[in-house]
Amino acid sequence: MNTSNSHRINIAIDGPAGAGKSTVARLVAKALQYIYVDTGAMYRAVTLKALESGIATDDSEMVGRLAYDLDIALLPGAESQQVWVNGEDVSDKLRSHEINRNVSYVARIESVRNRMSELQRLMAEEKGVVMDGRDIGTHVLPNAELKVFLTATPRERASRRFLELGPDAGISLDQLEQEIAERDRLDQEREIAPLVQAADARLIDSTGLTIEQVAEEIVRWSLEKAGTISAEEK
Repeated sequence: MNTSNSHRINIAIDGPAGAGKSTVARLVAKALQYIYVDTGAMYRAVTLKALESGIATDDSEMVGRLAYDLDIALLPGAESQQVWVNGEDVSDKLRSHEINRNVSYVARIESVRNRMSELQRLMAEEKGVVMDGRDIGTHVLPNAELKVFLTATPRERASRRFLELGPDAGISLDQLEQEIAERDRLDQEREIAPLVQAADARLIDSTGLTIEQVAEEIVRWSLEKAGTISAEEK
């Protein structure tokens, strides 16, 4: 299902927390033999290191300095992408409830976003990248050939996160739904690169759909777009 190198495109998948962006993006990248870039994991990595260092996640100056000092690498793994920070695999630490509660505050810091966006654009220079996040189509890769805005109802997204965390997480479904609604508000109202659907993005509401159905639709769009580019170049 792979396209030739000269006709590869970049795919931007944006959307709110819990919409399934990361899982869908991984499936799309695998199907197309593209590189998957989990931008959310990069912000989570900064959040993790801030918490471990005792830095308040709303301390813009200190967190910004920290972000520029971190060596963040995204590497392919057997089951999912691995996130390494300063030579340490932190992949298993990034989905904790504490990270979920704090990552939006870190993501609002301008210097952090500038640094992460810089790294993400470098990753996409050779094309053939599937990148998911909050502002990929509007800010990081505004010229991406295919843009998708993936969403679902807050209740649906909370239910997915509840299953992901497991029964021992010590948080109720209602609490998760409230936290997701608050995170949506923070993401949408931040001054720097807020969460918004790009004007040329295709909308998918994944409520009631399987991850596989969503991924198949995006793969189909991707192949159509790559084919159009190929035909235009002939």
